[in-house]
Amino acid sequence: MTNFSFKLKHICTQTGARVGEFRTPHGIIETPVFMPVGTQATVKGLSVEDVETTGSQILLSNTYHLYMRPGTEIVKNAGGLHKFMNWSKPILTDSGGFQVFSLAKLNKITDDGVTFNSHIDGSSHHFTPESATQIQSDLGADIIMAFDECSEYGATHSYAEKAVRRTIDWLARCEKSHKNKNQILFPIVQGNMFSDLRELSIKETISYAKCGIAVGGLSVGEPKDEMFKMLDTLAPHYPQNMPHYLMGVGSPDCIVEAIMRGIDMFDCVLPTRMARFGAAMTSLGRLTIRNAEFKNDHTPVDEKCDCYACRSYSKAYIRHLLNVDEILGARLLSIHNIHYLINLTKRVKAAILNNSLRDFYIDFKNSLEYHN
Repeated sequence: MTNFSFKLKHICTQTGARVGEFRTPHGIIETPVFMPVGTQATVKGLSVEDVETTGSQILLSNTYHLYMRPGTEIVKNAGGLHKFMNWSKPILTDSGGFQVFSLAKLNKITDDGVTFNSHIDGSSHHFTPESATQIQSDLGADIIMAFDECSEYGATHSYAEKAVRRTIDWLARCEKSHKNKNQILFPIVQGNMFSDLRELSIKETISYAKCGIAVGGLSVGEPKDEMFKMLDTLAPHYPQNMPHYLMGVGSPDCIVEAIMRGIDMFDCVLPTRMARFGAAMTSLGRLTIRNAEFKNDHTPVDEKCDCYACRSYSKAYIRHLLNVDEILGARLLSIHNIHYLINLTKRVKAAILNNSLRDFYIDFKNSLEYHN
């Protein structure tokens, strides 16, 4: 714990939203923060130098995928993820649980863990809370996640409750097996779309939270209003002396809404996925740059943006790259979209410090960018 601390720097008097400073072995993270996703030890299509130009403070990598390829031992022998991918700032790894349940061709869940078949070659594997914790220790991330069961959207109350109780049991085993003092273990709150289960989960989980707590099982196909309802349920129960992480959320509207409900950290593949399909997040809303309307548009993707792509290239040029399948097109839009979300959190932070986040939110909700 000596390597990790969280300092709450300001609470917005209008909304209760927070600005904080999260210290880790690889640097300080200023919250609220958006974390780009480097699933397989890279943010897809980008070098670490590209990512650094966006202002990223921390990256997320994926335990399941790195376990599958190139293999945990290879990363460990390289000196851990930081050296393997040449990234000097903090890294967070998820436990692999979500991928085990969502990607694996077949899986069998027991109280011991999950047996599953690889989505790559069908080979059989078994993850337990202990093995997921050890894999993350070997990968060497600063922040690691407890192994949890994320019940799918639409699950019954009885099944969701069983998943919550199993997640709590697994959390105790994760904590017992967690020995790496250079890492902090974040427990994960589950409960599907049931307020009583969310309250049960967070009350049982808080005692395991040493310097961070995560919320899982949202942004999994449910309407946004249901997500916000669950966040409203959880908001009064968060421990205040640590960061609160909402897993897998990256749309501009959801980021602002969640910050107003006490969330400090976010991650999502959305900005790079949108970029590969030729779409940009902008102050004018979502723009599909590959569309014909931008064929002769020689203005930046977003006139209000100062990212590398917007400073250097036009919509017409990026559209051309996309339509001739040049990799640079998706790369430039990825840089722009990540920068957009990071800049959005900076704008929200400024509003929090000014005690004017509700005013910011009203203007933001009435703007096109809320509907990206």
